[in-house]
Amino acid sequence: MRRRAKQTPERGRPSRHGRHGREGRSPVVRPPLPPIDTRIDRFDLAVGAAAEFLRSSWPELRDVRFEIADMPLAANENGIPRWKALPDEKRIVMFRLPIERLSHLHRNDDLHRRMMIESCVFRAAADFLGRDPWDLGPDRFRFF
Repeated sequence: MRRRAKQTPERGRPSRHGRHGREGRSPVVRPPLPPIDTRIDRFDLAVGAAAEFLRSSWPELRDVRFEIADMPLAANENGIPRWKALPDEKRIVMFRLPIERLSHLHRNDDLHRRMMIESCVFRAAADFLGRDPWDLGPDRFRFF
């Protein structure tokens, strides 16, 4: 005697489900995610923007490399340095942790942190060139 296969009523499955009733896998290529925004990225962006401005304004700085390091190797007689200007090697090293943590801001927000980082880049470039930091700014910021 042959058994007849039970006929079960076919349930309608949504099209997104696979043959086992589970959801399908996610696509291989995800939608674009927002860029990672960390303190290190923001510091790098602020230093890079200020360095590009200075390079475009001062021909003496066009070949200078602006580098970022976490900490200096040792403190000097003035305390912990925020940057190191090396004219012989044509590079300026910005130290991220002393700039971020030892600078006293009157307002602790993104704008003031960025302004403080950019002012350190200007002071480091002025130290490299042997000039006053106010000489490096554009004429539109000067008051006569």
